[in-house]
Amino acid sequence: MNIFSVTILGSSSALPTSHRFPTAQVVRLNEQLFLIDCGEGTQIQLRRFGFKMGRINHIFISHLHGDHIYGLPGLISSLALYGKKGELHIYAHSDLPQMMAGMMKFMNEVTDLQVKYHPLNFHRSAVIYEDKRIKISSFPLKHRISCCGFLFQELPSDLHLDKQALEQFEIPVTQRNNIKNGADLVLPDGSVIPNHYLTLPARPPRTYAFCTDTVVRKEIIPLVEGADLLYHEATFAANLSDLAVKTFHTTTFQAADLASQARVKKLVIGHFSSRYKDVTPLVNEARTIFPETFAANDGDCYEL
Repeated sequence: MNIFSVTILGSSSALPTSHRFPTAQVVRLNEQLFLIDCGEGTQIQLRRFGFKMGRINHIFISHLHGDHIYGLPGLISSLALYGKKGELHIYAHSDLPQMMAGMMKFMNEVTDLQVKYHPLNFHRSAVIYEDKRIKISSFPLKHRISCCGFLFQELPSDLHLDKQALEQFEIPVTQRNNIKNGADLVLPDGSVIPNHYLTLPARPPRTYAFCTDTVVRKEIIPLVEGADLLYHEATFAANLSDLAVKTFHTTTFQAADLASQARVKKLVIGHFSSRYKDVTPLVNEARTIFPETFAANDGDCYEL
């Protein structure tokens, strides 16, 4: 199983609508679930779209505006009520623990769940989480308050054993891991079978970039270049570029132009202003510059 997917839980900007919740996404890498932002109603959306909340151990908060964090107290409370134990890691602005402290002291049920906060760096790109399968970095965006984007980079996997070679050379189980890591096979008579006769190339690692609540920043292009999937806010249509500048947001044209320059494979735009009842015109605008543009809709799942 090699699942790498992004599910949109919320795609609206500051105001929720009858069809769109505030910002939240789930990144899935096989059995691991990572939550990006936690707008109001996130736990409802998690249940609606079939995610087991107890499997979320890492939450990444881009910034501290309400439409990105108001779902966090309720989610933590529910996780504790469900009996989740161990550590819940939250990567966010260093002010978040203070904001949460007043509510947390009234959550008497949060006893076995340990919430661990990790401050983000809003001045430069930094690796904030890494295990044997994925590396996650933050990078600064430009909004009215400190804001970060996130880059999810799958790490290279082992080589794949060739089934025909397994049978032909009767490769013992004890040697298979070494061969997948690049070792040659030494036969009982001392002859050596080079690794490239025994293995198939590993699947190229995949990358997802998340950019929300920001004016367009060309500085991030080297970071997101070639990403399999880029999510970039496009709060406004192109004709509202002045409003986008004033509110530190991005237009459809700007998001599409950045995707084109970064040569990403697919662009998903979201964080739509509630003024747009139908976002089809926004997608069509962006496609005039970057044809592989799609709208973020609550419940959409993008497989990388």
